[in-house]
Amino acid sequence: MPYEWLPITNDAAPRAVPVTVRAWPHQSLPPAGFVGFMAATAVFIALPLVFLLGSPVFWGLLPFIVLAVVALWLAIQRNRRDGQLLETLTISPSDMTLERRNPHQATQHWQANPYWVSVQIHARKGPVPDYLTLRGAGREVEFGAFLTPAERVTLCEELQIHLAALARAPHPL
Repeated sequence: MPYEWLPITNDAAPRAVPVTVRAWPHQSLPPAGFVGFMAATAVFIALPLVFLLGSPVFWGLLPFIVLAVVALWLAIQRNRRDGQLLETLTISPSDMTLERRNPHQATQHWQANPYWVSVQIHARKGPVPDYLTLRGAGREVEFGAFLTPAERVTLCEELQIHLAALARAPHPL
């Protein structure tokens, strides 16, 4: 899943200690796959040039083929940079903080008291199915809109379990 809980514990029961969940968009092309894709693309695009070696047509087509491979490489790199979104939700007994790092914009922050935060999943209301929101401190913010609907439902259940464990824990004075 494109999210992880930190610190990772071996026991299944959540405790009322500070925990963090980090979520990021799916990356369908890992770095090793990118290298393989670019190599295969370059080979298959340049394959017809083998038959033109030694002719003036070779030198006429070569710049366009190089330009096509470079343009594809730049487009994939731009897509990778645009997908560098990261959402970090920190839950502690005293506060709950959501930080969203957008690739080309300022970082967004939201903070609320975890005892008053409600985690909701909106089956049909929202820009995506099973829209996950956090409501508290007079605001409602989205969390993990880039996750799949099943991942958002699972994340909602896990968040509700952590908040319930926090509510059952003795409050430090």
